Amino acid sequence: MSDRLPHEKGFHVSWDQIHRDARALAWRLDGQGPGDGGWHAVVAITRGGMAPAMIVARELDIRLVDTISVKSYNHQTQAEPRVIKAPQAELMGADGEGVLVVDDLVDTGKTLELVRKLYPKAHFATVYAKPQGREMVDTFITEVSQDTWIFFPWDMALQYVEPFRGKD
Repeated sequence: MSDRLPHEKGFHVSWDQIHRDARALAWRLDGQGPGDGGWHAVVAITRGGMAPAMIVARELDIRLVDTISVKSYNHQTQAEPRVIKAPQAELMGADGEGVLVVDDLVDTGKTLELVRKLYPKAHFATVYAKPQGREMVDTFITEVSQDTWIFFPWDMALQYVEPFRGKD
């Protein structure tokens, strides 16, 4: 059935699942930083990267946490990304070396492409990745198809849903 709306091929992520997956991301990143293997800071791409970044920072015992705010969506419509708040310059250094940049998802890769131009030596990690943006991320946990819409718990409310095959 190819006449589905974007939300009908959905991957629903619970709070428990995002916590498990973000911890798995931290385990994968542990000891992978430059030099001695440690990371000196975590930068979350807001807003979706904030929960995973907090979990990664906790698991890796990283106390320096900042955000970069990139606006690239209007509800479910993707637009050209733009930085609306940058992280502290001293934290990032000249090129982001030793910094983990964390987001929930890489979709087309346009957001990460913009941030990577600003901090080319930072390490980019996402919990989920789609094929079109896969090359922009250094580390991720789960890949989903490009036409899958991921429903994150911070975007959801409990409500009735029609059965997939109809009402009878």
